[in-house]
Amino acid sequence: MRTGIVAGNWKMNGNLAANAELIAGILKGVSEYDGIEVLVCPPAVYTAQVSGLLDGSRVAIGAQNASAFEGGAYTGEVALGMLKEFGVRHVIVGHSERRALFAESDEQVAQKAKAVCAAGMVPIVCVGETLEEREAGKTVEVVSHQLKTVLDSIPGDALAQVVVAYEPVWAIGTGRTATPEQAQEVHAALRELVAGIDAEAAGRMRILYGGSVNAANAAQLFAKPDIDGGLVGGASLKANEFIAICGAAADAKVTG
Repeated sequence: MRTGIVAGNWKMNGNLAANAELIAGILKGVSEYDGIEVLVCPPAVYTAQVSGLLDGSRVAIGAQNASAFEGGAYTGEVALGMLKEFGVRHVIVGHSERRALFAESDEQVAQKAKAVCAAGMVPIVCVGETLEEREAGKTVEVVSHQLKTVLDSIPGDALAQVVVAYEPVWAIGTGRTATPEQAQEVHAALRELVAGIDAEAAGRMRILYGGSVNAANAAQLFAKPDIDGGLVGGASLKANEFIAICGAAADAKVTG
């Protein structure tokens, strides 16, 4: 059975006081949920603070983004080696906001994912379609191309360690959510794509759903056979909501 993951993407939110309060609430609530991985991804400037708050706990710290370069004249960028010093192991790459707002291409996302793997870390590779692409019946085509570009850059022995997050762009921060059936259809297609490269890796790879995941819909989503957890946005900023999502993931792994 694959280990479920719930990852909180804080995006550009937080401050020192709010971060401390949120982490305290999360740690108090998730202690009972064994069998799943829980991580939070704060803005880079708060990596040191949040890492310290999580020290010794079962909640891990992740990063929202990182450079594909090891270091040098890249003003404003953050290197993977820098993040590793604060205990970061998971790095989100290719989030739709990075693609849409900062013009990250499939090739750049692939370079970042490759660099994350080379650093001994775990990329959370985001893929997803726009509303126009879904309505045109191109969902599987779009997400398969996005993922295939990344997979072609990953060494075979690292393939199973990659985490994929399907996040329909039309559902991110809109309150709209893909139905569990719609999400499962895409997750199954992505796993089938990986199976065409390495069947064993496909069985081990975790594929998360992202796109307005909340306490009300998490259980139905996570009950689907190819949905292994969630990449959570706005709901990860509310301790009780995030804890409830973690509980849904833990229950799904017990009963699934």
